[in-house]
Amino acid sequence: MTEPELDIKTRILLAAKKLFAQQGYDGTSVRQICDEAGANVSLVSYHFGGKEKVFEAIFEHFFPGHMLTDLAVESMSPVEGISKIVGEVVKFTMTDWEMSDIVQLEITLNTHRTATVFRFLDPVWTKVNDLLQEGKDQGVFQIDSVSYAMLQVMGVALAHKRAKNSRFTFNYEDMDTDKLAEQTIEFVLRGLGVNRHE
Repeated sequence: MTEPELDIKTRILLAAKKLFAQQGYDGTSVRQICDEAGANVSLVSYHFGGKEKVFEAIFEHFFPGHMLTDLAVESMSPVEGISKIVGEVVKFTMTDWEMSDIVQLEITLNTHRTATVFRFLDPVWTKVNDLLQEGKDQGVFQIDSVSYAMLQVMGVALAHKRAKNSRFTFNYEDMDTDKLAEQTIEFVLRGLGVNRHE
């Protein structure tokens, strides 16, 4: 594949990601994507095989599906693993609003594309569930129910996404992503009965 082909494919993906986040998948046409990318309409079919394939390619290209492998979560204790994953979820959703908005929108709409979204989300949240069970079994997490704890961990890790469009004003431009991630981790661990500073 030549450099110009890679460049136009990336431009198409970036344009589609931006427009899907702003207007939704159904509200975005191939023509709009190509106008935004400065590309000929035929290139979407040529490179991707249509708009559906562009949607899938966005997840393959921009979603941190490699996160569990890169973080080496498998070799971590439940506390370390939960901390790493929660921190990465916060950082990803704070640094790539477009991608995380697409995820949120597709889950809310529950379309046939939701299966693609869950193909990327499931490994991450399944690992969180497994770590919660492991931590409960070891007596590290003081929880009655893994299911309830899972709901709370997800809720806290994604709270800033829901708050963004609330009537409460948060200045996201001034928020330190690393600090928010660290405080979210601390809040989650305390909720699980872990105090790292004792």
